[in-house]
Amino acid sequence: MARRWGVDRFERRYAGEFATGRAGAGGSRVALLLPHTYMNESGRSVSAARGALRVAPEQVVVVHDEIDLPFGVVRVKQGGGTAGHRGLKSVREGLANSDFWRVRVGVGRPDSTDPEIVSRWVLGRFDEPEAAVRELIAAAADALERLVADDGLGADGA
Repeated sequence: MARRWGVDRFERRYAGEFATGRAGAGGSRVALLLPHTYMNESGRSVSAARGALRVAPEQVVVVHDEIDLPFGVVRVKQGGGTAGHRGLKSVREGLANSDFWRVRVGVGRPDSTDPEIVSRWVLGRFDEPEAAVRELIAAAADALERLVADDGLGADGA
């Protein structure tokens, strides 16, 4: 997203890497945040940035892996549960709200339900060819761009 939106300089802020830019020529102002916390503590970073920027939870978009979607499928939704995703749980707790947007990036599910195997699955490298991974990243970026353009999520300052 940084490359697409012409953001070339990030700062260390809000327990992560932070930058602001515009979503396309003359587009909404956007803020990008890559938390440096553990995934299950990312809500601390998101909450700090949201508070400093004074944006509503409904203007926050979280891009995350989703094992309940097949590899390559991208879905966008607002609100909802966490489906056991500890990062989403942390964000929900940090925002004290579940109305934030999610760009759900399908990574598929392993054949096992063993928590250790599932953990290794989501934290490991993809088995798919590099080209398929690049296509998945591009599809997620496209979905985020459409969301920001269609809903003007950043129109009030972030």
